[in-house]
Amino acid sequence: MQTILGANGQIANELAKALKREHTAEIRLVSRNPRKINDTDTLLPADLLDAAQTCRAVEGSETVYLTVGLPMNSEMWAAKFPVMMRNAIDACRKHGAKLVFFDNTYMYPQDSRLLTEESPFAPVGRKGRVRQEIAEMLLQEMTPNAGRLKAVICRAPEFYGPGKTQSITNSFIFDRIHRKKKPKILLRDDTLRTLIWTPDASRAMALIGNTPDAYGQTWHLPCDDNRLTYRQFMSLVSDVYGERISYSVIPKIALRIGSMFSEKAREIQELLPRYEHDNLFDSSKFKTRFPDFAVVSLEEGIRQIKAEQGSEGEFAASLASP
Repeated sequence: MQTILGANGQIANELAKALKREHTAEIRLVSRNPRKINDTDTLLPADLLDAAQTCRAVEGSETVYLTVGLPMNSEMWAAKFPVMMRNAIDACRKHGAKLVFFDNTYMYPQDSRLLTEESPFAPVGRKGRVRQEIAEMLLQEMTPNAGRLKAVICRAPEFYGPGKTQSITNSFIFDRIHRKKKPKILLRDDTLRTLIWTPDASRAMALIGNTPDAYGQTWHLPCDDNRLTYRQFMSLVSDVYGERISYSVIPKIALRIGSMFSEKAREIQELLPRYEHDNLFDSSKFKTRFPDFAVVSLEEGIRQIKAEQGSEGEFAASLASP
């Protein structure tokens, strides 16, 4: 049995598909209100803030994937993420399950240096410090000297992708295009970005979770090495969509003023250094270990998003027609 804790997000959705397609049909989905992704999935409602419920959710599992996502709220992150990590660790230790943690890059330095699995933690802001805290909590359990837990960390940079992918790129670019609104870019459009296609992130995590010698390590999940600036990215988007799509760049002063009136704008402040500098996320370790893993190119990813948006529009039109 392989179990996904926090099973309602896009990463968990794609993970369940990848596990069923390539590894196992014995999949348990756990969240407050889990929904089947595959016909063979087992559902188990649980509150991961409750240690007993988490322990019951993990029981009988060989491998557990922690893919919980929370709204962009620093207070909520500080209150909930450490508790959920501790509960997951304790449950996996009790039942002898392996733990695969899906992580982000908020704890890394927010500058232009190349980020590898060996990069130091130097978080900017409270959310970054929370991510450092829970990553270090797991690292202390999984180091060879501790030997208390067989675990692995899978780390990804900013997402873009199909379905309900939640990211700055999806929200500010593709969702706005879908709503016939002008896309927006944070701060500047001339810094290099590393983006990961959400299905690739999930497929890679499923592969790592089912590779015995991958445990006890941190892995950067695979990305297209063709890093583009947002200016270049928007040019590629225009080419794929077959029309010139103009965009606007939101300056720092506008975001600072907006933070006085909007909680969302306040929460995004500590992420801004990511957009002031090149974001160079290196996934060569994964690509060396798994050379046959095919990464979706930026162009192909954009084509898939466009196709999905087009099919949604056709479906809506068919419902509206007499």
